[in-house]
Amino acid sequence: MSVRLCLICVLAGFPAAAEPTAKQVFSRLSAPSSGAAEPHGGYAKGCLSGARRLAETGPTWQAMRLGRNRNWGHPEAIAFIGRLGRKAREIGWPGLYIGDISQPRGGPMSSGHRSHQTGLDIDVWLARPAARPLSREERERVGSPSVVAANRIDLNANWTPRHRRVLKAAAEDPAAARIFVNPAIKRAMCRAEGPDGRAWLRKIRPWWGHESHFHVRLSCPADAPGCTAQDPPPPGDGCGATLSWWFSAEALAGPPPPGPEAKRELRLADLPPACRKVAEE
Repeated sequence: MSVRLCLICVLAGFPAAAEPTAKQVFSRLSAPSSGAAEPHGGYAKGCLSGARRLAETGPTWQAMRLGRNRNWGHPEAIAFIGRLGRKAREIGWPGLYIGDISQPRGGPMSSGHRSHQTGLDIDVWLARPAARPLSREERERVGSPSVVAANRIDLNANWTPRHRRVLKAAAEDPAAARIFVNPAIKRAMCRAEGPDGRAWLRKIRPWWGHESHFHVRLSCPADAPGCTAQDPPPPGDGCGATLSWWFSAEALAGPPPPGPEAKRELRLADLPPACRKVAEE
């Protein structure tokens, strides 16, 4: 069966009057499209053509939750994982557990993320990897422990200096645009760094969740005119008043409820026009 027929089958599974949502279409496509790798649109409203699959086990990483089939990304993402894995080994960290990157053709997912749609977002677990490769069954079962204390403002005993060094290596990679971490992690890193050489801290951005993993967002590749970049982080190291807000009662209460636009399910028509072609190839 051709891939185009595969999409026809997906669409045929819905009543004639009911257009499937974009996540219903993209989450059912199990293989990448052909052609050159190119992200289309933005991190939370886009897709990916010509995705590359991250090997289940590499020299310095293991892909986790293989049953989700989300170990696909732009070649820049695959290359970044290799570079960061090697840096982690040099630091004394035994490699990386890689969570979700993207679906085979990117696009909205059926669960778990609003971003990760262009193959340029990578979840890296904070769990210390085992010395041996895990089985597929273990990769579905093993979790990543939180490094944040119950009070949500301090770190617990799971946090180590090597975690900080791996995060610093990720932020210093030129391809990284920003890295999302729990606010308690950001504060600890601000406190641990000296007065000089703090420029990399600008990329470390606090966000709700991220107690057990950090989320790397790569810049749009230079040869991808259809990729929509996120605005750069504000100037400075991000360790001042803005960070303090994250420990206010308002912030600790959790993220605000999504507005009407955020709750509306994306349709294929909401994505860049190239995404329909990606879905149909």
